Amino acid sequence: MTVHIDVPWLLDVQEQAVPEDLAVADYSALVAAVARHRTRIPRPATADPDAAWKAAALLHTLVRLEPLPYRNSLYACQVAVAYMHVCGEGVDPPYGALVDLVRDIQARKADVYQAAERIRSWRI
Repeated sequence: MTVHIDVPWLLDVQEQAVPEDLAVADYSALVAAVARHRTRIPRPATADPDAAWKAAALLHTLVRLEPLPYRNSLYACQVAVAYMHVCGEGVDPPYGALVDLVRDIQARKADVYQAAERIRSWRI
């Protein structure tokens, strides 16, 4: 199922994901995440992106652009999992796998396509 989210949805997730009252430092990062997940063709050889690719696009963008003053990794993970849930696809990553993915994105060891592959492998 294709689900397109918007900035208010991201702000709702942020409200739930980050317990303290934390103001967004860079709204343009949220706009970029929304635009990126709406991309119809992630690669020329691929027809339509699936929910895992869209979740990975959100995760990757939020981790790299850091829209919050802190707790961006936690927020990005919550957004990715919430997006998969909204799409009707649950994920059950092994213990520590989501943290490892975020660290790999931060270290530029994982791009959005590799992140999508990992998320796909966690689907239940």
